[in-house]
Amino acid sequence: MSISNRSRRTESSHVEAVAGNGLLNRRALLGRGAVLAGAVSAAPLGALTGAAAELLTEAPLTEAPWSLEPGAVIEPYQRPSRYEKDVVRTVSNPSGQPTAAGARTPHHLVNGTITPNGLHFVVVYGGVPDIDPGKHRLVIHGLVKRPLVFTLEALARYPMMTRVTFLECGGNGAPLFSPQPLQANLQALHGLASCAEWTGVKLSTLFDEAGIDPKAKWFIAEGADAPHLTRSVPLKKAWDDALIALYQNGERLMPANGYPMRLLLPGYEGNMNVKYLRRIKLVEEPAMSFWESKVYTQILPSGKAYQFYLLQEVKSFITQPSPGVTLKEPGLYEISGIAYSGAGRISKVMVSADGGQSWGEAVLQEPVLSKAFTRFRMPWRWSGGAAILQSRAWDKAGNAQPTRAQFVAQRGELKAVPPVGAVLNQHCNVVTSWGVDSAGEVKHVYA
Repeated sequence: MSISNRSRRTESSHVEAVAGNGLLNRRALLGRGAVLAGAVSAAPLGALTGAAAELLTEAPLTEAPWSLEPGAVIEPYQRPSRYEKDVVRTVSNPSGQPTAAGARTPHHLVNGTITPNGLHFVVVYGGVPDIDPGKHRLVIHGLVKRPLVFTLEALARYPMMTRVTFLECGGNGAPLFSPQPLQANLQALHGLASCAEWTGVKLSTLFDEAGIDPKAKWFIAEGADAPHLTRSVPLKKAWDDALIALYQNGERLMPANGYPMRLLLPGYEGNMNVKYLRRIKLVEEPAMSFWESKVYTQILPSGKAYQFYLLQEVKSFITQPSPGVTLKEPGLYEISGIAYSGAGRISKVMVSADGGQSWGEAVLQEPVLSKAFTRFRMPWRWSGGAAILQSRAWDKAGNAQPTRAQFVAQRGELKAVPPVGAVLNQHCNVVTSWGVDSAGEVKHVYA
């Protein structure tokens, strides 16, 4: 046997099924597409994937209209192709009524780990303020030696740093508190989470300059929008990894994401990352404000609530395939999704195609960063029969994403099915299940 044949047989052994209902070894995705085709079947890879590849018998290219005339002029600010017009956020409260409004990321229509600025999720309570950056000020006062006032220009002269981190609304995934699975797409169920590259000034740098009184144990952050949302934050977070963010994915913050500056607390629930930041007060105790004592509380089956629930815990969900994405025919597919944890890096993601009866380990796409989206991928040969797809994540701290049964035993569930999109409880990180039927339709199910 030649060396190449021996190598091919060795590689082929790695792409055999590793779990029930067609899950294949993750090594199949590590640059071995040709080997995968030979290992699974003698058919061409295009046939296995269900791709409509045509056998080339003669030059197939024809001159399309766009090949025969000059194209459009370059725009000062690039926008997506008109053929991507459906890749947009869903917006609640589009008429601007005096209540909360939100926009959800279409995870089923994007890929990778960084969310484009125009698709980043948003939650606001008083609309999006039109803040003049030249007049905006950030005040740091309270238990400090030197109260300070910063303009945007002054902050821009401080040393800056960049962090890639996710933000997630505490109510993301709240529909899964429903006693019955809501029939909605991924955007409605998990669209209140996004990940970006943030650049700004370390909050600890500004605190060092102000000089913190030893009695201070918390700080209160306040926004400049009409509701003046305030949240209490443990002081230790400032010394860890908190930023005053000025840039998002290389450009100034989008207005709905906090322009001209926002607080960034990697791993903490989204509303604590106060937008339009205008004031930070150092205090001995938390404020117990309306926002943290009523709006963002976690109700337990006993009727009591957690006093503070800061961290967004380890979580994952499959983005492709997902509800609204129909599989056209049996063959080879890639199961893909995102995982993240407020406690640090993702260490492992397991995938099941049979409702949790068996599991295979997915590939984690590099780079795997702390408190950031991690893309996972898993090859799957769909036979055309029923399947239940699930993902479950672990982080480096040893935390495991709970099954729904485990979560309900601790946190309970709603008594009745809520409206789609309703946020009636917080911090739901359960394993999410997608059911695939014989027609290839994908629906939200409980398993």
